[in-house]
Amino acid sequence: MNKKRRLALAIGAGVAPLLVVTMPVSSASAHGYISSPPSRQAQCAAGTVECGPIKWEPQSVEGPKGLTSCSGGNSQFADLDDDSKGWKVTPVGSSTSFNWRLTARHATSTWQYFVGGNKIAEFNDNGATPGSTVTHQVNFGGLSGKQKVLAVWNIADTANAFYACVDVNIGG
Repeated sequence: MNKKRRLALAIGAGVAPLLVVTMPVSSASAHGYISSPPSRQAQCAAGTVECGPIKWEPQSVEGPKGLTSCSGGNSQFADLDDDSKGWKVTPVGSSTSFNWRLTARHATSTWQYFVGGNKIAEFNDNGATPGSTVTHQVNFGGLSGKQKVLAVWNIADTANAFYACVDVNIGG
């Protein structure tokens, strides 16, 4: 083997492990969150509330369908489950629009909204693939005062869903 080729192989062998270590890890879970009213992860991304890693990937709160936590069961994003963090509460009327920002679109079964463990709204997409933004008008019925809304984007062709919590003051 000639001298130049051996040098190139030696350098390549030394650089490859460094590339693996220093390359940013992209999450397969990077897909969507509620941008307005600002969800907890949107507040983290904007620096409104001090948070951990969710600050850099607000769209990554993914977990198995059927969970009731703001973090989607992901311990990396446990900050989202902490009700004492000083989340900005958005005043809303008896209904409001929830605007999702989708960074990767998936065939969707349903979008669900819960308050206090009770489902207050559901939108069925029947497996359709949404656009890059989705808006739902949610009626709060007889609810009032400060409430935490758990929004769930159920993916049609996997066992996973995306989770977002939004703090609102209904009628406030």
